[in-house]
Amino acid sequence: MIKTFIPWVGGKTALRPVLYQLFPTRLKRYVEVFGGSGALLFGREPQKGVAEVYNDYNSDLVNLFTCVRDRPLALMDELGYLPLNSREEFEVLRRFLRQKEPDAPYLREELELCQKRFPPPEAEELTQVLLDRASLWDVKRAAAYYKVIRYSYGAGGGSFGGQATDIRRTIGQIWTCSRRLGDVVIENLSYETIIPRYDGAGTLLYLDPPYYQAECYDVPFCLLDHMRLHSLVCGCRNAFVALSYNDHPVIRELYQGFWQFTTSRPNPLRNRSGGGRYEELIITNYDPEVWSRPPQLSLFQGPEKGPGEQYHPIQKGENNAELRKWRGKQVRRRLQKSLWR
Repeated sequence: MIKTFIPWVGGKTALRPVLYQLFPTRLKRYVEVFGGSGALLFGREPQKGVAEVYNDYNSDLVNLFTCVRDRPLALMDELGYLPLNSREEFEVLRRFLRQKEPDAPYLREELELCQKRFPPPEAEELTQVLLDRASLWDVKRAAAYYKVIRYSYGAGGGSFGGQATDIRRTIGQIWTCSRRLGDVVIENLSYETIIPRYDGAGTLLYLDPPYYQAECYDVPFCLLDHMRLHSLVCGCRNAFVALSYNDHPVIRELYQGFWQFTTSRPNPLRNRSGGGRYEELIITNYDPEVWSRPPQLSLFQGPEKGPGEQYHPIQKGENNAELRKWRGKQVRRRLQKSLWR
């Protein structure tokens, strides 16, 4: 079981034993909609005939994953310089990441001038030089982003963590993850786009969205966003869908008609100050007793689970997808009315 190369807010490494038990056993495609650190993807053993898709809307994170997969040597070379251990260097990297274009902002114009002003042999050579420079910028940006996450407090990327770290010690893990990502499709799509695109028979869509009323995310995700996501999940006609959430009454209510399970995991931020666990809610649109276990085992009367594998079923779902969709619409209307009170 491979460990991810990057820490991440809300990473699911600690939940892997529980989630893997609840995932369907026979798949054609596995899709992580809110990819994050890819902890579940890296923990899975590649299966013959099962396509894998990593997706995240964060373009810097997707660029990093792409460089780990396609340009690991260039990325490791970029990361092999002196370790960053000061707040000033951290802020320099953050300022670099605020740039949305390569250092050569006129790349397109330069490419056009090459074609117009130089004969074919010279134009071809200069074009390659310009393109190489642009692709190198992707590696530099990936390295900068990786360092910001590594050195930030709680892997949030927002503030300097204050602890000295030698980034070169993680290079071996990057190489391991690069090989694991070799056949993985990497997407940079919104959840509104990717869910219907991959809604197919034999597909598992795993969703780990921003948690409800949590304050640790850069991009706000309000109740209306959660309801929009719920509508898309209810609209899935063919795919298996599994979600992980914080255990909140609103989310429990929103996903009435789905199978629901509770579990807990260590809270890394609170553990630094004396311990603590975080309550999690796992939701599926399928019955794990049917799809995730051999026929002779019962989900609700199964064998004893080992440490780190404990979960508790709290709601059986509705097998009729159309009825579940209709009930979901009623719940969203009720919650939406509550916003205007």
